[in-house]
Amino acid sequence: MVGSACVRKFEQEGFTNLLLRNRTELDLRNQAAVKTFFESEKPEYVVLASAKVGGIMANQTFMAEFLLENLEIQNNVIMQSYLNGVKKFCFLGSSCIYPCQAPQPIKEEYLLTGPLEPTNEGYALAKIAGYKLCLYLSRQYGFNTISLMPCNLYGTNDNYDPEHSHVFPAFIRRFTVAARENKTQEVVWGTGNPLREFLHVDDVANAVYFFMQNHDKPEVINIGYGSDVTIKNLAEKIAKAAGFKGKISWDTSKPDGMYRKLMDSSKARRLGWEPLITLDEGIERTIEEFKNSDLT
Repeated sequence: MVGSACVRKFEQEGFTNLLLRNRTELDLRNQAAVKTFFESEKPEYVVLASAKVGGIMANQTFMAEFLLENLEIQNNVIMQSYLNGVKKFCFLGSSCIYPCQAPQPIKEEYLLTGPLEPTNEGYALAKIAGYKLCLYLSRQYGFNTISLMPCNLYGTNDNYDPEHSHVFPAFIRRFTVAARENKTQEVVWGTGNPLREFLHVDDVANAVYFFMQNHDKPEVINIGYGSDVTIKNLAEKIAKAAGFKGKISWDTSKPDGMYRKLMDSSKARRLGWEPLITLDEGIERTIEEFKNSDLT
């Protein structure tokens, strides 16, 4: 999702020499394959958007895989970028790197000041390690890196898998299909009370493009929408936009995850970036894209 959004942005800005590989063409977990790619292609600028990601259930079930595979991807790509003379490297992380009890909104300096949210600890630890590797290579050897930490993302080319998707695409799929099938009820995990901040993936691509041109410091920069919404409100918004007329029921025996994750993105805004796509506009756009896809 993020990688394809970056490609669209770069192409819109006139870039043509893009070195692209999908996961079948290049397994970023494979150290030898990554080494061969970098030595043969010699990219000048690298954006690491690839990761193993998923929702609460996937993160809880496959903690080892989320930690190990993300470490493999990051270590291989970051080190080969450094060793092969990449001029600038962009590492994309996640808001889950911050402590689960961090004051809200979450500032960059809150990193490593408390325990992580247990339901996605494996993924968070990997992303922290990736950022720190970029930071250390920058400080020790002058490797030019930036590290952007987006909030929850959604939009074009999201993962709509019923078992492994995040809450936003899960709701898009569930309520669009329920509306089409005229269902009278949909049962959703948790209480609906937690708050989440959602940003359209095109806004993240804009941030990547902006900071790759305008920023040369390795410290973390938060990339967020600026306000949050309860999961219950999100469900209601998506259900209404999808045309679902039935009842939304909440299974409170299931986990909620971290109660709130609102990013303080004031640093990014001071530096010149801000989001352009509203939540309501993003919901309508994403529903239309899903309806027009072959996933329904």
